[in-house]
Amino acid sequence: MSAIFSLTMLAETLRIAVPYACASIGGIWAERSGVIHIGLEGVLLTSAFTSVAVADASGSAALGLLGGVAAGALLSLFHALLVERARVHAVVSGIALNLLAYAGTRLALRGLYDSASNSPSIAGFRFGPTGASGAALLGRVFLDPLTILAVVAAVATPLILARTRFGLHLRAAGESPAAAASVGIDVPRVRYLALLVSGAICALGGVHLAFDQHRFESGMSNGRGFMALAAVVVSGWRAPRAVLACVVFGALEALQIVLQDQSKRAAGADLIQLLPYVATLLVLGFAAGRAAAPRGLGKHAEE
Repeated sequence: MSAIFSLTMLAETLRIAVPYACASIGGIWAERSGVIHIGLEGVLLTSAFTSVAVADASGSAALGLLGGVAAGALLSLFHALLVERARVHAVVSGIALNLLAYAGTRLALRGLYDSASNSPSIAGFRFGPTGASGAALLGRVFLDPLTILAVVAAVATPLILARTRFGLHLRAAGESPAAAASVGIDVPRVRYLALLVSGAICALGGVHLAFDQHRFESGMSNGRGFMALAAVVVSGWRAPRAVLACVVFGALEALQIVLQDQSKRAAGADLIQLLPYVATLLVLGFAAGRAAAPRGLGKHAEE
């Protein structure tokens, strides 16, 4: 019990929650503009791989971060182009991007590093105190540049959406694209910009995953993009609530690690790994019918 209520547990919860939170905020940017974005999983994978590849080639974690963010933003923009210009259904496009990211990163691992499982180790960011104590772990979490950027994105998103001209246009495009277009708002352009921001913020989560493990592992997103999308739905497409849901996911995953360590020989130890996913299904079931999606989600300006 003492292990659950400890600084180590808090540090692990926040560390684990960062990728979920970044992906959920990215999902809010996309879906509040009216574009369904189930390709968050693919953005996480692509940005994670690109950040490691750039950091390994350049020896610079900062360049790796920039490369990962650029890759995530471009993949998300590609999704917007498929949906808005090519008129591909957003769900089909998102599934295709996820499959492309999964297969593409495995192929790139094989081509660059002659491995189908993981890349060479990289340094990543190393800030904060050393040591394995709870205080040291918490210090490293708060001083991690990716955690700081995630907090900035979480705070800035509701302010931009509520108080800026671009935020007003974005919300109008998501609520009623036809009405927005009738008053002169360029709905496709707004959505392209929204998906660029969406991909960049989601990519922070992918970079965090890779830098936290100090390497890229095949399929390392492990469903986080889908769970982040669940947080978006549960939150009613509101960033603060989505981040809170992601912290809960992080706490459940950290709890699962603690319980698994304490019951390695127990008959039901393997079932503990299902805890975060079962909790996600329960929360989604509870929220069904209660969360109101943007009314223009999945619609084009002429519809």
